[in-house]
Amino acid sequence: MTVEQLKEYIAGKYPVMMTPLDTGRYDPVYEVKSGQLLEIARALRDDENLKFDFLCNLGATDTGERFEAVYSLASITKKLRLDFKVILPYEGAKIDSVQEIWPGANWFEREMWELYGIDVKNHGNLKRFLLPDDWDQGHPMRKNWDAPDFVRFPEL
Repeated sequence: MTVEQLKEYIAGKYPVMMTPLDTGRYDPVYEVKSGQLLEIARALRDDENLKFDFLCNLGATDTGERFEAVYSLASITKKLRLDFKVILPYEGAKIDSVQEIWPGANWFEREMWELYGIDVKNHGNLKRFLLPDDWDQGHPMRKNWDAPDFVRFPEL
């Protein structure tokens, strides 16, 4: 399946659940509503024509107004790739864990929780692994984070 065929397939099969974005340079990028995350994740993994069985990466971005959780997927058997993002509010950000679908999400989700303060629902093991256990200075990857000894470089 070519990239164009993949886009056409997703547009036909998941038109309501996955909104295409014009940001993908090589691989398609979509937006998924947070309430549909688990449903679309299972569908992408279990769809016989797609088989997105590998979570390559999961990371968060702080835009200053909201968070974006970005999922990068690959199908090993079908040789396909795509990304999708879930938009989250800045205050009280919560997202469902996809660890049941892609077990490799464990560390990525813990990192989102620890560094951005995004609550990962139903994770089951949200504990620190990057910052000290007694860390109480907030979430260092947030744009509004500040600490007494932190020097912020000017944004370009």
